[in-house]
Amino acid sequence: MKVIYAGRVFDGSGFRSEQAVVFERGVISGLVDIAEVASAHEIQRLAPDALLVPGFVDLQVNGGGGRMFNADPSVATLGMIADAHARLGTTTILPTLISSDRATRSAAIAAVRAAWERDVPGIAGLHLEGPFLAPARRGIHPAEAICRPDGNDIAELTAGFARPVLVTLAPEVVAHDDIKELVQAGIRVFAGHSDASFEQAGLGFDAGIVGATHLFNAMTQLTARAPGVVGAALARGVAGIIVDLLHVHPASVALAFAQMGADRLFLVSDAMATVGSDIDGFMLAGRAITLAGGKLTGADGTLAGAHLSMAEAIRQCVAGVGIPLVAALRMATRTPADAAGLADRGRIEVGARADFVELDANLTVRAVWRDGEVLPGVRSPE
Repeated sequence: MKVIYAGRVFDGSGFRSEQAVVFERGVISGLVDIAEVASAHEIQRLAPDALLVPGFVDLQVNGGGGRMFNADPSVATLGMIADAHARLGTTTILPTLISSDRATRSAAIAAVRAAWERDVPGIAGLHLEGPFLAPARRGIHPAEAICRPDGNDIAELTAGFARPVLVTLAPEVVAHDDIKELVQAGIRVFAGHSDASFEQAGLGFDAGIVGATHLFNAMTQLTARAPGVVGAALARGVAGIIVDLLHVHPASVALAFAQMGADRLFLVSDAMATVGSDIDGFMLAGRAITLAGGKLTGADGTLAGAHLSMAEAIRQCVAGVGIPLVAALRMATRTPADAAGLADRGRIEVGARADFVELDANLTVRAVWRDGEVLPGVRSPE
């Protein structure tokens, strides 16, 4: 049995004072007063300014640690990406495959299945972002990969998965019966990279779409007489949002938060290979992507994912947008975990995984525990 004692603990919903978190074999077994665990074998007392929070949960991670999932869809790559993000406080990820050909997608699915079988830490599911997207809203996704699904695609995605799988698609591109089939197979379908009208998006939600991918980006916007995908997302379901203050204006983040709250709006990093590494560029589908001024772009200036960690997104929410800390923390922990159906992640409660992050008074990551073990090489400040 191990114990972490902190003056302040965020349990996934709110703050608790003077708490001892008890865990054994990687699972939380108690959240109690320190006097109740005085005989524990190992008690770690955090600094007075420390805030203990659940490990962050990120449902959109394209790369990290100098590696891109698209470039090498293998178990080794998955482990390196997960480890890079864990050292930044994100202990649970959905590795995300950007639109690609069928062979690459099949290899990525096989790699994730193998990672699950081998219990590679941090790999809680899979996110397939495309290729069933609107060509006009593809962003950095390669044009040659964008397509409509055929029977083989649907069969591959409905074959059954042991862990959560999220698919981002454009609801005007995919037949509603196909969306329903994906949903019935247990896939979590999100709208994204879409040129749909508000009405088309609404029909997609009727078919089983549950959320939106990187709200505001690569989708039809909210206007007076055409609310678009943004309007549909604000009205229905959940949504991920990139809060680096480059992808979305702080006022737009604040408006989305005011409408959706911390139980529907959650943070995603949309992280690329540069996160958790010292590289300043990489290749994506034959295109050079460059990091400058904290922004990742292609040669034509198109945004190409983000150079962002979840810890930095939390800080931007609080300092740059004005979202209360308790809400910003929930948006990085419990809400994304719930959106993916991960009932044992994103919270500090009995039965949950012993994944923790120690933050200092500046919300900088000071230490990380994954499956109850302290991780070496925590990267802070970023």
